[in-house]
Amino acid sequence: MQTFVQIAEQGSLTAAARALESSLPAVVRSLAAFESHLGVRLFNRTTRRISLTEEGRRHLDSCRQLLSAVDDAETALTAGARAPAGHLRVTAPVLFGQMYVAPAVTRFVQKHPGMHCSLVLLDRVVNLLEEGIDVGIRIGPLEDSSLVAQPLGRIRRVVVASPAFLRRQGTPVHPRDLMEANCVRMAFGPPTWGPFHEGGKSFRLAVSGNLDFNHVWPAVQACADGAGFGMFLSYQVAPLVQQKRLRIVLERFEQPPRPISVIYPHARLLPVRTRAFIDWMRDELKDLTALKG
Repeated sequence: MQTFVQIAEQGSLTAAARALESSLPAVVRSLAAFESHLGVRLFNRTTRRISLTEEGRRHLDSCRQLLSAVDDAETALTAGARAPAGHLRVTAPVLFGQMYVAPAVTRFVQKHPGMHCSLVLLDRVVNLLEEGIDVGIRIGPLEDSSLVAQPLGRIRRVVVASPAFLRRQGTPVHPRDLMEANCVRMAFGPPTWGPFHEGGKSFRLAVSGNLDFNHVWPAVQACADGAGFGMFLSYQVAPLVQQKRLRIVLERFEQPPRPISVIYPHARLLPVRTRAFIDWMRDELKDLTALKG
């Protein structure tokens, strides 16, 4: 199963042999034996390329799950005896990373002095395998089946304003009310806000205002200072909502919450340091008000 999964993930027999620290003939023999045992062909092979058959695609996820279960059972027996140590590369979105991940990573290395963590904050989808990243924090659904996602919580896209602004302007009862109000916008974002949801349908609305920013945090602060309405992810405004400098409005029109997860490569034997870090992040972030949907 390990050979089969590695061939599928690496894209060639030769690359799989390197990943398994084995020889090409041994990989070929192992695959042939596995296919013979199953009685089906898992790959279509030519002199130039190798690709999964339909049967191979169906069997791949099952093999990944079984290998992960074996790894979990073995790790449970040995992890407690070893302290996490070594180098770990972690990625997260920029603002979420600054607010929540970086402090958690700092506490992790303080607790485990044998660890060296490199935190890479990027507002793009990072290919963990291609860029040598061990663990990622991702907002939104996971589409890459070569990765495992463990949920940390959910976040919402919310409309906020300061209490003082709401006293002057009035609290909106429908998203259409935003079209007549001053809205603090992102310079790189669309001219419309949404999607909002009502009666099973979603819609967007054009908004305008006299302030726009190319970074989120100054826009959040401007809203807290009474400059207008703003639309942000819930974690971005959570501290100011807790301090009662911002209020969330129009909650019943919000789109469904988005998941936030810790992700890592599938069907690989996780080092103790990686598993310890994943468990640490789940504990650190599970109670954040900003992540609750």
